[in-house]
Amino acid sequence: MIVDLSRFVAAEEPHWRRLDDMLSALKSDPWHKLSLAEARELDVLYRRASADLARLATFSGERDLRQRLERLVARAYAEIHGGRGERRARFRPWHWFSVTLPCTFRRQIGCLGFAVLVTIAGALFGGVAVAVDPAAKQVIMPFPHLIGDPRERVAEEEQATEDRLAGHKATFAGQLMVHNIQVTLTVLALGMTWGVGTILLVFSNGIMIGAITVDYLMAGEPAFLFGWLLPHGIIEIPAMLVGAQAGFVLARAMLGRGDGRRMGARLRAVADDVATLAGGAALMLVWAGAMESYFSQYHEPVLPYAIKIAIGIGEGVLLVYFYGFVGRRSAEGKAARG
Repeated sequence: MIVDLSRFVAAEEPHWRRLDDMLSALKSDPWHKLSLAEARELDVLYRRASADLARLATFSGERDLRQRLERLVARAYAEIHGGRGERRARFRPWHWFSVTLPCTFRRQIGCLGFAVLVTIAGALFGGVAVAVDPAAKQVIMPFPHLIGDPRERVAEEEQATEDRLAGHKATFAGQLMVHNIQVTLTVLALGMTWGVGTILLVFSNGIMIGAITVDYLMAGEPAFLFGWLLPHGIIEIPAMLVGAQAGFVLARAMLGRGDGRRMGARLRAVADDVATLAGGAALMLVWAGAMESYFSQYHEPVLPYAIKIAIGIGEGVLLVYFYGFVGRRSAEGKAARG
C-alpha cells in the first residue's frame, strides 16, 4: 500500500507529464521518427507509469487519479505496440469522405475565408472593369465565345436545333475535369510560394467570374447567366476555393508564424489536411464536369432556366450541409472518448 500518496504523486507527476508530452507530440506529427534516445525514454516512462498504476491500484480512495493514469498507460501501450505505420496505411474511403473530409474543411475554415475574400476582391475588380470599359473583355475573358455581345450568344444558344455535344459528351466532360483539376492543383501547389502564387491565381479567377457576371447582367440576361452557370458553377467555384484553401494551409505552414518547429515538421503536420482537401476538390470537379457537359449546356426551350436554377440551388444547399454538418457527430464522439 502507498503510505504517503501526496509524496508519491509529487515524485511521479513530472514523469507522467513528460510521457503525456511525448505522446501528444507523436500524435500531432505522425511522420516523426524517434531517435534511439527518445525511444528508450518513451519505453522507460511507459514502464514506470505502468508500475505506478499497479501501485496506485492498491489505494482504493483515488479513483480519478487511477483512471487518468490508466488512460495514459493505454495511450503509451498503443503507441509502442500498435504499429503506427500499419495504422496509417489503412484507408477507409467512406470514413474519409463522410468524416475526415468535412471535418478537415471545418478545421481549416480560416484559410477558406481568406480564399473567399481574395476571390471577392477579384470579382469586384473584374466587374467594375467591364462596367466601366466593355472593351476590357478582350483581356479578361478566357474564351472567345465570351468576348461578343451576350444577347447574341443567348439568341444563338436558344435557337440551336442540333445537339453540338452529341456523341462526345463524355470526352467533353473528361476534358473539363482534367483541366479544372489541373488548375486547382496548381493553385494548391503555389502555396509553396508562401501563398503569393495562390493569391494571384485566385484573384485572377475572381476577375473572370466578376467580369462574366456583370457582362451578362448589363445585357439583361440574368436568367440565361444563372441557368448556365449554377448547375456546374455552384460546385466548380467552391471546388476551386477548397483547392485554394489547401494552398493557404500549405503557405501558413511555410511561413510558420508562431510555430517554433522546423519547416519540415510543419509541412508534415499539415500534409494530411492538404491531401484531404485536394481529394475533396477533385471529387467536386468530377461532378461539376459531368454537370457542365450533360446539363449546363442545354438551354431554353430544351431545358427551362427555372429548372436549371432550382437544381443549382439544390446542389448548393447539399454542399453547404455536407461541409457544414456531416461528420460532426462522429468527430464529437471521438473527442469525447479521447
